[in-house]
Amino acid sequence: MVSSIRRTENSISNAVGLNFNIHTLPKSPLFGTDGIRGQVGKLLTAPLALEVGFWAGMVLRNDAVHLGPIILGQDSRNSSDMLAMALSAGLTAAGLEVWYLGLCPTPCVAYLTSITEAIGGVMISASHNPPEDNGIKIFGANGGKLSKMLQAEIEQGIRGNLPAEKNNLCGKHFSRPELIKQYSQGLQTPLQPVVNFQGMKVVLDVAWGAAVGLAPSVFTDMGAQVIALHNLPDGDRINVNCGSTHLDILQKAVIEHKADIGFAFDGDADRVLAVDNTGRAVNGDYILYLWGQHLQQQQKLPDNLIISTVMANLGFEKAWQKIGGKLIRTAVGDQYVQAEMGKTGGMLGGEQSGHILCRHYGITGDGLLTALHIATVVKDANLSLGELVDQSFQTYPQLLRNVRVEDREKRLNWESCEPVQQAIAQAETAMGNTGRILVRASGTEPLIRVMVEAENSQLAEYWTQELVKKVQHYLI
Repeated sequence: MVSSIRRTENSISNAVGLNFNIHTLPKSPLFGTDGIRGQVGKLLTAPLALEVGFWAGMVLRNDAVHLGPIILGQDSRNSSDMLAMALSAGLTAAGLEVWYLGLCPTPCVAYLTSITEAIGGVMISASHNPPEDNGIKIFGANGGKLSKMLQAEIEQGIRGNLPAEKNNLCGKHFSRPELIKQYSQGLQTPLQPVVNFQGMKVVLDVAWGAAVGLAPSVFTDMGAQVIALHNLPDGDRINVNCGSTHLDILQKAVIEHKADIGFAFDGDADRVLAVDNTGRAVNGDYILYLWGQHLQQQQKLPDNLIISTVMANLGFEKAWQKIGGKLIRTAVGDQYVQAEMGKTGGMLGGEQSGHILCRHYGITGDGLLTALHIATVVKDANLSLGELVDQSFQTYPQLLRNVRVEDREKRLNWESCEPVQQAIAQAETAMGNTGRILVRASGTEPLIRVMVEAENSQLAEYWTQELVKKVQHYLI
């Protein structure tokens, strides 16, 4: 723990000759809703990654019951190799053994961390962000997101507030891509031999990212006929006009190939959105409803409880309550959903954006696992996904607008902007009980997100435009 780390004069970066200057770090916390994320060359550099690796190693080894390796994986971004090597250098400088997987989904790192003797895991990815961004996600020994307390301890070390004890131990770096097969088998085993996708045509958009080889092979192993889009690791094109944030190409492909279902992953495959047989987008609210109903029928959903976020559509909530379900909302971010699931004993939770967690089968948000189980729901129902969606619920009109705010301090402290707060209060008063408003700073991108939900689309459109104008005027 903190008290066990003794002081010394030199940081690990200086010790190995890299020029790391803590004064260039932003004043706001490094760790956001999903690890450390930012533009490569600005926030994310090799010296910073070295520091993160060293301090993560020191904190994890001091928190561990027994000493074990660190699982390290990455997505296909051009900067991921550089960050992986720097992180591995820091981790081995902390005296730890690194098991390097190479290209793999984020849930693969979490899963392998949980089933091996590893004391933690690190994934290099910026998820759905553009190619110029990257990120560092750290997992605890149980495969879950690292606690806020341990994140804060790592950051204290990086900022020079916890100088490290001199460490004469040197860890080792091992390439272990063969471990990915254990993750693949772990996805399929709970479904076999009962489930078989023979006769099902599936289109997969893997976004030039972390699941390019794995997702098509798993669906093929399960008997599906697979059409794969953007199915090479490409650091220049990861997430660009494809994947879970750009469904149009997948929608066209599903219609063109007369497919039964389509799935779009983000760059690290921890989230997924679906497309039904008519080419209609199926977001996380529908995925939660359909999977929840399936688990409910199997009596595998305690208290008929689903955990979602403040973004969940009111139409989803009311329909779920109508069939005896209960919905608890959290702040946006799968870490908050996961924490609430742990607190309440909930077995299913997730976000509208496609981060879905089911504790029966996994320990973190997993796009490939979710896709397999939604395909199973469709297969078991002997109905098309379109028919299942039609039978579920109608959404309330919900508009989401993103306003780019490059100034990090303005963005994270937007709530102190009085004109924006006054505009929100005015909109809430005007809509009363017929709608709701959510304005927040993104934890993963330089954006202020404005969401308005109302009983009619005209009202939602009007107040969305009004709030976006205020944000643009006072925060840009």
